[in-house]
Amino acid sequence: MGIIKVTNIKVYAYHGCLTEEGKIGSDYRVDVSVKANLQPSATSDELSETVDYVHINKIVKEEMLVRSKLLEHVAKRILNRIFEEISIAEEATVAVSKINPPIGGNVEMVTIEMTLNRTL
Repeated sequence: MGIIKVTNIKVYAYHGCLTEEGKIGSDYRVDVSVKANLQPSATSDELSETVDYVHINKIVKEEMLVRSKLLEHVAKRILNRIFEEISIAEEATVAVSKINPPIGGNVEMVTIEMTLNRTL
């Protein structure tokens, strides 16, 4: 087993329960970690046998464009796509952070993190 991590994917999106959040938008940070058997690619040196981090970045950017009220909903969509599109993924963790959330205080960011394992 090995882990591919894509850290600090920066996205501007429109998630949130408040109407204003859907109009104004906010900065987000997304971190993704995917566990998979990386031994075949370590031997073959072939991109087709590993977790392509360009593909992960594409999934994140596409799913962040779809407005949701809750960050959990966004994270679950990202996890679902990872397992649908990356056949060697065995486990994935996604952390979605809203930078400077509108919660009436001086808060750098709020983060939700979800992990999903492939079911047989």
